[in-house]
Amino acid sequence: MKIKHIIWDWNGTLLDDRWLCVESINKTLLKRNLPTITEDRYLDIFCFPVEDYYKKLGFDFDKEPFTVSGTEFIKNYNSKFHEPDLQEGVVDLLEFVQSKGLTQSILSAGKHDWVQDWVAHHGLEKYFINVLGINNHYASGKTDIGKAWINEMQYDPHEVLMIGDTLHDLDVAGKMGVECILIAQGHTSRARLDATGAKVFKNLSELREWFSLGNDFSG
Repeated sequence: MKIKHIIWDWNGTLLDDRWLCVESINKTLLKRNLPTITEDRYLDIFCFPVEDYYKKLGFDFDKEPFTVSGTEFIKNYNSKFHEPDLQEGVVDLLEFVQSKGLTQSILSAGKHDWVQDWVAHHGLEKYFINVLGINNHYASGKTDIGKAWINEMQYDPHEVLMIGDTLHDLDVAGKMGVECILIAQGHTSRARLDATGAKVFKNLSELREWFSLGNDFSG
């Protein structure tokens, strides 16, 4: 397989924001006298659509619509919007991929304007030919945006690799017709990722080492 383009997920894959997601949802849970969660529990239940994840947490949408608790979570998250750091090794990995002549883009379930803000805040604009996010803050619509991006770009799907950290990323990649690698340091446990049968790496450093051996950059 000759890879010419990499599509990166953002939250959890390049941005280390799991701690903030747990902190923000716990504030939302506490306000409703619902049990809070640990990071381990979060890794075991976080999923898309996000409404299903909220139901697992105990939210009752018959009593209160998802838009209320979902918006409250976003407000909590945005109060520390720029506090999450990049995952370790991000800049080195992006630089390495670029040095190999590959182009790169971001496809995120985060709101488009926010993802652009994050990328600019961390000074990463030069690495990406496109930064794509959704048009709402409820994490829905990533698949349609991804399929449109595949149709727009100059590469065939078999020349594109997607790298993410959730089961949803694997699903989106499948619907786009591209291969997918998963990183087990974001928003999903290693056990859940391994169960998919996809190629899974512990972190970006392990992925960087794999790439250094020439994997996926030549036929």
